[in-house]
Amino acid sequence: MAKAKKQTARGRKQDRARVAGGEKYEVGYEAKKTKRSASAVKKAVKKVGNSRKKVESKLKKR
Repeated sequence: MAKAKKQTARGRKQDRARVAGGEKYEVGYEAKKTKRSASAVKKAVKKVGNSRKKVESKLKKR
């Protein structure tokens, strides 16, 4: 039986730095956080990529 890999803190940190535009809960979280609609978050992800900092910056500028 194969030994399960231990998830490192680095992996979790990298995951938190991204917004998964296809995941309803992540889009909802970001929409609530920035007080914008879910569709606005999805559009921002498509326009600037999935970096959380870039998405939040784009949503705050509008």
